[in-house]
Amino acid sequence: MATNGEKFLYFVIGGFVGAAIGLLLAPKSGEETRAFLGNKYREGTAALGEKARQGREAIAEKSREVSSKVSQTIDKGREMISRQREQMNAAIEAGKQAYEEEKRKQDPAQS
Repeated sequence: MATNGEKFLYFVIGGFVGAAIGLLLAPKSGEETRAFLGNKYREGTAALGEKARQGREAIAEKSREVSSKVSQTIDKGREMISRQREQMNAAIEAGKQAYEEEKRKQDPAQS
């Protein structure tokens, strides 16, 4: 069984052999082939650049959406905590008042 290094070497050798056979059997001249490959390279580079730009735009949009949702969630959490704090303070105040009233009922001399 071949190791990973040998597999890679076979792959590279196969690539060179395939390229050599392709160039030898190509129906176009070397200059035409170079021009064709150059054009394909430029087209591929342009297409790759466009895809990269679209990817950056998509990532930026998703980032803005996530940021907005996180901000909304944080704001909702703060509002909920504030309401809970107000309810807790109201409950404590009501408890204090009830305690004071009950204390006065038990000890009328303090009134």
